[in-house]
Amino acid sequence: MPEGFSEYVEPHPLIDQLREAYLKEGILGPSSAVDAWHIASATVGGADMIVSWNFKHIVHYEKIQGFHGVNVLHGFPAIPIYSPLEVI
Repeated sequence: MPEGFSEYVEPHPLIDQLREAYLKEGILGPSSAVDAWHIASATVGGADMIVSWNFKHIVHYEKIQGFHGVNVLHGFPAIPIYSPLEVI
């Protein structure tokens, strides 16, 4: 990935709390906890958007709506989620 198109997010307890909320609400199952952590990290870290090839767990209309709902309930914005083809 070109420099400046990604960023490092420091570990923070809010990331784990948000990840657990995604799992508790059934947006993702326990076997997808890493995907939930990815979304939570980007959200808590203030990313402008998430770009992913993961159409099963991340770039999926129903999942995106779930992530947005949980984010708003926890005081975070609804972070845009796209496939790479949508941003190039």
